[in-house]
Amino acid sequence: MLVIFDKCHDPYFNLASEEFLLAERRMRQPVIRLWQNSPAVIVGRFQNTLAEINREFVAKGNIAVVRRITGGGAVYQDFGNVNYTVAQPTGKKIIDFAQFTKPVIELLAGYGIKAENRGRNDIEAQGCKISGGAQTIKDNRVLHHGTLLFNVKLDVLARVLRAKEHKLAARGVSSIRARVGNIVDFMREPLPVEVFLKDLEKHFLR
Repeated sequence: MLVIFDKCHDPYFNLASEEFLLAERRMRQPVIRLWQNSPAVIVGRFQNTLAEINREFVAKGNIAVVRRITGGGAVYQDFGNVNYTVAQPTGKKIIDFAQFTKPVIELLAGYGIKAENRGRNDIEAQGCKISGGAQTIKDNRVLHHGTLLFNVKLDVLARVLRAKEHKLAARGVSSIRARVGNIVDFMREPLPVEVFLKDLEKHFLR
């Protein structure tokens, strides 16, 4: 297993690296990559970018907008967010999220956080989304990447992303912020994000 603890915070480079890891068939062993982005909106492969973001707020805040190679929804990331990537050969033809989210849920349990898979690709704690994942398979190689909201600026997140009107009506809330939460807020003893990153690395290695 190759573990890459990437210190680059450039969202354009980081998303390009994901594409490389999926395409690089010479890598026979599993690759795990841990990384963070400077403030950015990462848009799903099939999304209409202008429909997903608050364009004026994004431009004013100099927030990068980058499209990824996997499907799913748009996410906001900053230095309070932790990203993990797993790339490896596979014989499967269908998307399987559970095998990749299991180590994350186990790690969170060690902090006293009861987390569980919700829907197809989310992890929730106490009814709040704390992680979203996306995945793709190409040429017998799978790439799974997930975003962990550790201590993200949720007020900025709520302003950057556009909420769908039908979702707001169904949930009876007026903000995306009400549906997401930070991992640090559910911990018995809050940790710096740097310690969480190291713990995540050790847990994946085990």
